[in-house]
Amino acid sequence: MDAVIIAGGIPQEGEPLYEYTQGASKAMLDIAGKPMVQWVLDALNGAAEIDKVVIVGLSEEEGLESDKITAFVPNMGDLIANVRAGVIKTLEINPQTNHVIVVSSDIPAISSEMVDWLVNASKGSDLDLYYTVIERQVMEKRFPTSKRSYVRLKDVEVCGGDVNIIHASLAASDSDIWDRLLDSRKNAVKQAAIIGFDTLLLMLLHAVTIDRAVEKVAKRLKITGKAVLCPFAEVGMDVDKPNQLDILRDDIALKSSG
Repeated sequence: MDAVIIAGGIPQEGEPLYEYTQGASKAMLDIAGKPMVQWVLDALNGAAEIDKVVIVGLSEEEGLESDKITAFVPNMGDLIANVRAGVIKTLEINPQTNHVIVVSSDIPAISSEMVDWLVNASKGSDLDLYYTVIERQVMEKRFPTSKRSYVRLKDVEVCGGDVNIIHASLAASDSDIWDRLLDSRKNAVKQAAIIGFDTLLLMLLHAVTIDRAVEKVAKRLKITGKAVLCPFAEVGMDVDKPNQLDILRDDIALKSSG
């Protein structure tokens, strides 16, 4: 499977990480002597299930190391646009691409084994989207001070992961799903309209299971998909705030020294 790394995030003045990046890419923050994105690349480099890698938001000038990199794509200015641009470039390079694994550049604790596990979790089916979630107890056992936000459903309490698998044809299509998702990102009413007010109410009341919630949202969006309960907290341990950066710097430095 081919991979796309999303590395377009550039913290702006007033945002939590701006004092660390000063207008530069978040992906290039130093973690134990390497750019954060290089740790992600290292995981993909060693993953048996990953063939080629496209990076969105950086360029060759950053000097990243990987024999699997086939292209760099400029930052499109928005997460969804970056995902689409990365998948479309992947299709240009390999028109036979079926699914693409989309990886955030700010999860430096992931390993090759975790990447391979996620790819294998999607095998045997041909859905549009495999959305990774991590149970609260898994995350808090591994990173007890991470302060992640969770959604409590009837059967489980989860946070979203930062490695997901998408059907290449869906990402490259002109479906209005992308415009709708982009338009609704910061508008709670529009988000509710997309997933359905009935589904939103059930989620707020903790009255629906995770499988049922995904089924209802996928039907509303006219796609097929499933939530993948991931046993690895590292897949959801991203760097959005200074305390999370400190956690991962300490964690990786300790593992590297051992």
